[in-house]
Amino acid sequence: MGVMETTKQRTKRGAKATPQDVRGLLPLGQILDGDCIEAMRSLPDNSIDLVFADPPYNLQLGGDLNRPDGSEVDAVTDHWDQFDSFRSYDEFTKAWLIEAKRILKPDGALWVIGSYHNIYRVGAILQDIGFWILNDIVWRKTNPMPNFKGTRFTNAHETLLWASQGEKSRYHFNYRAMKTLNDELQMRSDWVLPICSGNERLKENGSKVHPTQKPESLLYRVLLATTERGDVVLDPFFGTGTTGAVAKRLGREWIGCEREGTYRNAALKRIEKELPLDESALTTMQSKKAAPRVAFGAVVESGLIKPGSQVFDKKRRWTATVRADGSLDCNGQVGSIHGLGKDLQGAPSCNGWTFWYYEDGGEMKPVDAARELYRLANED
Repeated sequence: MGVMETTKQRTKRGAKATPQDVRGLLPLGQILDGDCIEAMRSLPDNSIDLVFADPPYNLQLGGDLNRPDGSEVDAVTDHWDQFDSFRSYDEFTKAWLIEAKRILKPDGALWVIGSYHNIYRVGAILQDIGFWILNDIVWRKTNPMPNFKGTRFTNAHETLLWASQGEKSRYHFNYRAMKTLNDELQMRSDWVLPICSGNERLKENGSKVHPTQKPESLLYRVLLATTERGDVVLDPFFGTGTTGAVAKRLGREWIGCEREGTYRNAALKRIEKELPLDESALTTMQSKKAAPRVAFGAVVESGLIKPGSQVFDKKRRWTATVRADGSLDCNGQVGSIHGLGKDLQGAPSCNGWTFWYYEDGGEMKPVDAARELYRLANED
């Protein structure tokens, strides 16, 4: 009896399945054997927070590829990447995307990675069935494989599509965590990351276990940006388990689909060795909308910025003294961090958290940094 049948039975009994009920039916931490479309059909509607898919690229490679020294390039020639025609590839793509859309929660999201061989076809199909593309991310490889024949430009990037359930659908984006990860600059849509190599690359008897193993840094960024602790991530093309390994480390739940036994075995061994980060390490900077409201006075009261200390704008045109109640005094002109900043500039408004700076250990920081420290110290 499948999971969907169990859910339907509950409905027939007149008991509406709660989110907790549905979650309890999910095969968390398991790799589902066989065809991914059939495997996804066994999962309940609206049960998955994120789908990350690394589908076959349908590379259409012709013949062997050799390096200048005569050695053979370990290219993707596996049967799972071979399709009879573009039409058969499109039918396969539409089938798994329809299942992905069904099992995703209303505020869930989809990530698909591909190359020029397939990503445009995948993108058109996912739009046709109602997904809404939020970004196309270019993964620019720091160490791509050269074009050994010298007949084309070196393929130095792959493309990821990030899509919500629809144009008006809600989705998760940890903007603040991404900005912090990127040294306080907005994270851009071009990601410069190395390909999977070194100790991270899984090998058996000196050969790669999987020809297209993705780097953990790529999945780390995807999951940190678009999921929360405890969210359920499904990877329908699980391979050697990069998604599962990173999900476990970041405190996310995972489900995989993989029909190749060699890959499943390698993935299970890999994930078993992975240790989840402790709760304090998993705490990320919150977005301004999600973060609890904090008054500047609370920051002063806590001693993170002391009464009597001075704050100043970035260009040091104005300097103000912090008063015990959280107000500022600039040569007798008094106001809140926002009001005084607005008046001094003659501006219609001012965000005092980013306008005013303070000295901390010889370093100039925006007072917003003290607010974030206050939030972290006062989390429930």
